[in-house]
Amino acid sequence: MPVSFQEIDAKPPRFELPTLNFELAYDRPVSLQSLHGRVVAITGASAGIGRACAERCASEGAAVVLSARRADRLHEVAAAITAGGGRALVVPGDVTSEADMRTLVDRAVATFGQLDVMIANAGIGFHGSLGETTAEVMRRLIDVNVMGTYYAARAAHEAFVKQQTGHLIVISSIAGRRGVAGTAAYSATKAAQIGFVESLRAEYAGTNIHASLVYPVSTPTEFHDVMQQNFGHAVRGVGPKQTAADVARAIADCIVSPTPEVYPYRRAWLLALVSVAAPGLADRLVQKYGRRRPA
Repeated sequence: MPVSFQEIDAKPPRFELPTLNFELAYDRPVSLQSLHGRVVAITGASAGIGRACAERCASEGAAVVLSARRADRLHEVAAAITAGGGRALVVPGDVTSEADMRTLVDRAVATFGQLDVMIANAGIGFHGSLGETTAEVMRRLIDVNVMGTYYAARAAHEAFVKQQTGHLIVISSIAGRRGVAGTAAYSATKAAQIGFVESLRAEYAGTNIHASLVYPVSTPTEFHDVMQQNFGHAVRGVGPKQTAADVARAIADCIVSPTPEVYPYRRAWLLALVSVAAPGLADRLVQKYGRRRPA
């Protein structure tokens, strides 16, 4: 069929990319029924993001099972939740202990009849050059951040498979998506979490078991105080920040509507994109906005 010159010269249709709305926190309104009937276990629940997750999930109707080494702090969190009409169970434990993580899951199932969500949140940080990063420091970060995630996930996996449903949520870091100077050890452990969960997502594909990663940016919590206690120094971030409540809100959204990856500070997604598309530019960005020790 002949084509006219008019057809050839016609302007092609115009396509426009949608405007991306990057906001600090997710906007789903709180509903007391959003997580009703869910049972959520949380490691590192005594403070920071873990505590914020416990409070948020309980406020939306979930029963929360709290794990951390500081039993007294866990009981404070549980008391605040139950005073507000929520349900909370305290199971003190150390994520570096496989037995403790199995006990966490067993107690959750024995008390509430099921385990719907495991939030692997417990973690520690370190800031220093490679020359300052001793083998002992590296092993400690691997034990807590990598093996701790593995133990929690492995224990939850057994319950999820029996139930044929479940959701593992791992709190990684934007530093796992793009390493920052002075955080080689920490970033390596956070990147390990990413590879771990990505593989699980492929393993769980086609089932009712989900695995999600959360990438917070710098969050004012006790995380930096613990770094000071463990290693004698802390750091401060000069880039964007969000609160623990922002992170918890995004995680609650992920429980309601499971997604593979969660960026509580949505613009952080751009750094992950730039790291792949323009790694040299990413180098300059993290040099400008990276974490630094206070003078």
